[in-house]
Amino acid sequence: MRLLIKNARALVGTHPAELRRITGRSMAGLPMLEDAWLTADDGRITGFGPMAEWPGIDDWNDLTVVDAEGRYVLPGWCDPHTHTVFAAPRDGEFVDRIRGLSYQEIAARGGGILNSARMLRDMNEDDLFEQAKARLEVMMAQGTVAAEIKSGYGLSLDSELKMLRVVKRLKEALPLQLKATLLAAHALPPEFKDDRAGYLDLIVNELLPRVAEEGLADFVDVFCETNYFTVAELERVLEAGAAHGLPGKVHVNQFTSIGGIQAAVAHGALSVDHLEVMEPADLDALAGSETIPTLLPSCSFFLGIPYGPARELMERDLPLALATDHNPGSTPSGNMNFLLSLACIRLRMLPEEAVNAMTLNAAAAMRLEEELGSIAVGKRASLIVTGRVPSLAYLPYAFGQDHLDTVIIDGRPVRAGAALA
Repeated sequence: MRLLIKNARALVGTHPAELRRITGRSMAGLPMLEDAWLTADDGRITGFGPMAEWPGIDDWNDLTVVDAEGRYVLPGWCDPHTHTVFAAPRDGEFVDRIRGLSYQEIAARGGGILNSARMLRDMNEDDLFEQAKARLEVMMAQGTVAAEIKSGYGLSLDSELKMLRVVKRLKEALPLQLKATLLAAHALPPEFKDDRAGYLDLIVNELLPRVAEEGLADFVDVFCETNYFTVAELERVLEAGAAHGLPGKVHVNQFTSIGGIQAAVAHGALSVDHLEVMEPADLDALAGSETIPTLLPSCSFFLGIPYGPARELMERDLPLALATDHNPGSTPSGNMNFLLSLACIRLRMLPEEAVNAMTLNAAAAMRLEEELGSIAVGKRASLIVTGRVPSLAYLPYAFGQDHLDTVIIDGRPVRAGAALA
């Protein structure tokens, strides 16, 4: 299938093809090509340039045409931290928080992650698949073209494998790019409440080998946090994951700083995610490393907890990424467009910085930077075409409104708007 986008007000994010991530002090730079065209063939970008130099099209057969006059064309959103495979929402806990209970208090009463685990264990794989597929279809219509999905609501050998098999089926059923992460170390299951070492043994000696044998995961994760998993336990799981070829993408510093960032960096983690509570030593550990800090501002919004220090991270010249954390307990939304507004309003990021954090840097946090995240020849033609908006800054400014017209994944529209001829 062939694609032509013409008359674009601007192609946004036309970074050099060899650029793999954008460090903090450069994130305000977002190259654009005004009054432009773009072509793609078999799902890959084959060319782009100014309309004044448009070479024309000789063969219009099997050609999808998008007239983007007055509209911006951006790389599709990449979401490098989600939990979109789950059994049921936790709206009752939402009401509990309104009544004054904290996230930690709800968890101590058997809610939170353990609540999701109980429900997921009782649900069959087909129902899990259909529910997750429906969520991802909504996210695609909102411009998401790639996402990482974690396990972690199974907390047993069979249920963790079930979750990851659902992700594998989703990869085959949907056009967006998906990455899978084993997060068995998400919480301690009730049957192991008096045997922490036994549960870690299960993860390291039984679950990881099965996951590697079946090719079910791309990464491994640990919730390294007070009352969850310790730094030593994080290190053990990351070492075991590395032995099976699975890099770390880890939860750290959501509520407390206990040394998880330092350990994650030392073990070569691809990303460290959450970072709502950061000490100077945590920032020092990240500076100069290859680990990508990933903030989840919609989690902060929903729980009423601090927002991650975006500006401090960028001042350290780190390649900041953003993700939704879409999950049933702390972020029941995978809408990256709302994330864009939160990044600007609450993290004090410029629109250009936020777009870079949600495209190229977010792709890099999933090892998809060679495929997605910028408009470059050879990359996947997975793109967003906006509506007619007065400026790029209008996208985060007019929060809560739907500013997208057309969404294209691998050269094929998955949301067809007025711009589609």
